[in-house]
Amino acid sequence: MLSLLLLPLMLALRATAQMEVEVPSLPQVALHGRDAVLNCSFSHVSPFNLSHLSVFWQLTDTKRSVHSYWGGRDQLTDQADRFANRTRLFPDRLALGNASLLLKEVVVADEGSYTCFVRVQDYGSAALLLQVAAPYSKPVVTLEPESNLRPGDEVALTCTAYGGFPEAGVVWQDGAGRNLTENITTSVVANEEGLFTMTSVLTVELEPNSTYSCLLINPLLGEEGNAFVTITGQNITFPPVALWVTVGLAVCLLLLLVALAAVCRRKIKESCEEARREAEEAKELEKDDSKTERPTNVWRL
Repeated sequence: MLSLLLLPLMLALRATAQMEVEVPSLPQVALHGRDAVLNCSFSHVSPFNLSHLSVFWQLTDTKRSVHSYWGGRDQLTDQADRFANRTRLFPDRLALGNASLLLKEVVVADEGSYTCFVRVQDYGSAALLLQVAAPYSKPVVTLEPESNLRPGDEVALTCTAYGGFPEAGVVWQDGAGRNLTENITTSVVANEEGLFTMTSVLTVELEPNSTYSCLLINPLLGEEGNAFVTITGQNITFPPVALWVTVGLAVCLLLLLVALAAVCRRKIKESCEEARREAEEAKELEKDDSKTERPTNVWRL
């Protein structure tokens, strides 16, 4: 309670005396589950005794106490419960003008604005923004339905990634690099830790041998993952009309081959019979010639 009583007094003193307190101008990004240091420094011309130093860290919006220090030691009676055993200053650096705060095992709920108040003789304060980031899992792309697909069918490609923060952007592209993001539906679901599972669905008309990619972009961590899916002819079946046409053509071709084989067989048979007749006629002619010939006897004196 004492810290809450001191703060109004310090704010009143702010109008008469100012100490230069500096914090990062850009948001500080902390990884979920890791420790983070909220940087705060102050300038004081003359040396001072730490017993004369007061440092207060609090949530800017709710004014809840994050960490308090005065009288040469930590004063944590009024500390908000969720920061218990998770904060500490750097005692060996306080005399050097460093009032930075260590925040252990950052969670999504820690995201927000923090104000650093410092008083020695003069008084000053500054606020910084803490942002929390968590990397998503590698995206996975699935196809629905997976089989009995026909060219021109409408199919749904689903890209899923989980365990990340904040909400990521999703970019879909085809194999030619064309952006297909206009045709997507994306949903975000938070778990008990506040981390997100992102699901993005792309609806396209099926084309054989097509490639689609899903790119996940975390606004704080940049590009995180990319997943591809390729739809080949193995996944696609012909529609019923095309199937019957194909079967009909196959039957016609088979009948044509059978007819051609029958014609060839008949031609071959006729050729063989003609050759046999010619051979028989040749034999008959040879017999007739042998009968007409007579032996001639020559007598010599």
